Amino acid sequence: MLNTGSLKFISQPAVGAALLTAAHLFMPFASVAQGQQVFPNSQTVPPTNQQVSAPIPVDTKYLLGGGDLIRVNVFEVPEYGGEYQIPPGGSINLPLIGSVSVQGFTTEQAADVIADRYRRYLKRPQISVNLLSPRPINILVAGEVTRPGAYTLSLQGGAGNNPGVQYPTVLAALTTAQGVTLAADVTQVKLRRKTSGSTEQVVSLDLKELIQTGSSTQDITLRDGDVIIVPTATTFNVAEARNLFAANFAASQSAPRTVAIIGQVNRPGSYLVSAGSTEAQAGGAGASGSGLPTVTRAIQLAGGITSQADITNIKLRRPTRTNGEQSIDLNLLELLRTGDVNQDVIVQDGDTIVIPTATEVNPALATELAMTTLSANTIQVGVVGEVKRPGAVDIRPNSSLNQALLAAGGFNDARARSASVELIRLNPNGSVTKREVKVDFNQGINEETNPILRNNDVVVVGRSNIARTGDTLNIVAGPLGIIFNFLRFFGL
Repeated sequence: MLNTGSLKFISQPAVGAALLTAAHLFMPFASVAQGQQVFPNSQTVPPTNQQVSAPIPVDTKYLLGGGDLIRVNVFEVPEYGGEYQIPPGGSINLPLIGSVSVQGFTTEQAADVIADRYRRYLKRPQISVNLLSPRPINILVAGEVTRPGAYTLSLQGGAGNNPGVQYPTVLAALTTAQGVTLAADVTQVKLRRKTSGSTEQVVSLDLKELIQTGSSTQDITLRDGDVIIVPTATTFNVAEARNLFAANFAASQSAPRTVAIIGQVNRPGSYLVSAGSTEAQAGGAGASGSGLPTVTRAIQLAGGITSQADITNIKLRRPTRTNGEQSIDLNLLELLRTGDVNQDVIVQDGDTIVIPTATEVNPALATELAMTTLSANTIQVGVVGEVKRPGAVDIRPNSSLNQALLAAGGFNDARARSASVELIRLNPNGSVTKREVKVDFNQGINEETNPILRNNDVVVVGRSNIARTGDTLNIVAGPLGIIFNFLRFFGL
């Protein structure tokens, strides 16, 4: 207790102000002495999960727990010391003093607790505790990562007397979870860490800053029980997505991803899209060479776009880990004309690409697209009837009826009905349409006389009236000729 004189001394205004000033000056040094690091984006979350705006320090010291191997040294009484594997309960049994709990203490705090217990038996106990082998760290990774869940991370290097120990960091945890997805918002990654009682600390990390500047302050070392949450981006930035794809904490670049592609492609369906050298298969666009797993690569695998495709309004639907969906608008015409590679989005597992139908076909644009890698190398149509080389014909995509007739050798002289042909088309819904098309080789591409053909179309060239009449006479004259030759053979 303070005596009366002391109380009078403290009650003086000048003395009281000096004491308050001294207290404020020494408070920051107390935090540093406790080994705490201050992060500007750190917040405390009380039991109600309501965040407090004032920044607080994040404790980066290692806390002992079950599984740690420690050495307890008792100065001048070595037989009382030894190596101890901390059991799950966190208590170790020491000579004379019995069970001592070191759960949740730093090595310095554990040494103080043990020294306090030995004061009953030793005059001035001097205790040191060294961490020989740390336990693995159990963490949880949630949100936009390839494989969310609980993970056990091992520490690397030495410990205790070996200062080279390395604790796993946030990036190591994300890599263990097979990387963040392309739907992630890496500027708002949250690290939740339990503190004393029922409160927890929440630290906001900007991994984009780490990518751009290499700032190691965003890659915090982990502690047992930490939870890392990678949120879903509310908006999608294609340029940032490409940078994220190249980051070492992103999902594997080489892993194939299953992508569905529907709409105006030659073979709608589900495809495995991967990076690297991939030759488009089965009539695809034939885009060989190295490349990224992008929308255009998926289109190539699906056999290329049809003549009805609207490549200015492509939709990419991407499922998120929150059971939502990102919708990304793409204009591949900008990619073809201006080289805007940001329109060619990198796909990820589960994406769906929708190629809509154009409201009207622009012949000039159709011809332009036929020469790009978005279209197949060739399509196959059938030209049958009165042409010089009837059968299956391989033509360039978006080729016209006239081009198909010429590829089949043209009309078969006077036998062909050259004024018009029949165009038979199998529609995507399974129905078949047949229409008569008037042929005019002087016309450019148009829907009436020289339409653009689609894969598997059949062009039927009929017989002229003269050929039809001649064929009828041949059929009739055929048996009569056989009889006449028979009679002549026998001299009748």
